[in-house]
Amino acid sequence: MSFPDIDPALIQIGPFAIRWYALAYIAGLMLGWAYIKCMCGRFKHAITSENVDGFLFWAIVGVIIGGRGGYVLFYNLDYYASNPMAILQVWKGGMSFHAGFLGVVVATYLYARKKKIEVMLLADLVATAAPIGLLFGRVANFINGELYGRVTDVAWGVVFPNGEEAPRHPSQRYEAALEGLLLFAILNILVRFSAVRERRGLSTGIFLIGYGLARSFVELFRQPDVQIGFLAGGSTMGQWLSAPMIVIGVGLIVYAIFKKPSVESQKEIVM
Repeated sequence: MSFPDIDPALIQIGPFAIRWYALAYIAGLMLGWAYIKCMCGRFKHAITSENVDGFLFWAIVGVIIGGRGGYVLFYNLDYYASNPMAILQVWKGGMSFHAGFLGVVVATYLYARKKKIEVMLLADLVATAAPIGLLFGRVANFINGELYGRVTDVAWGVVFPNGEEAPRHPSQRYEAALEGLLLFAILNILVRFSAVRERRGLSTGIFLIGYGLARSFVELFRQPDVQIGFLAGGSTMGQWLSAPMIVIGVGLIVYAIFKKPSVESQKEIVM
């Protein structure tokens, strides 16, 4: 299957360009923020949409600083040490989800403390919305023809522009389906139950485990970054960075189960 003829730039006038990659991040953040505001209605007397009006800016800062900084440090430090100005060229791609997630964690904690919101409550809301950003991000990776999979002979293999003219797994699509659509569906079915909402940290733990498992699985089909390659035992950097997320996710679920739940006014399923 040939790679679709999609220009990474939606509009380009001289050096100025509006790229699909940037639009995907903007759409993911905007829709995620809007979804969090809508979700506030399910947490009666605990948080209102007005409480999270300013969170979008904090999330953007966390994603950009964390995601770009993590990519520079973990994936291509030698190159950026020699070309420091290239660090600012985020429109060309190169964002680490794990570090971007850490940036959002810090932003969530600081914003919750500033607004006097329960930290784990805001974290659970962010967790339910995060797959939206993941979906758009992986679609953008596909449009950019980056982060593609390993050589394959499956019928749906794609010949990427920089993939040495060999069909490869469209691993970006796998991640969009698992980390984006499937994880979004699971979290937003579970959060309808008051028993889940009352257990602060439970949704966050499920998200961490779900993402970690999905990413580790797709790494079996994804081509490792050329500057890193395979690590010990044929593992990848993505799998190593996902392992702590799974462990922390298990810890949060245990914490949520044994901690006294927060009481909500409604006990039925909120549709």
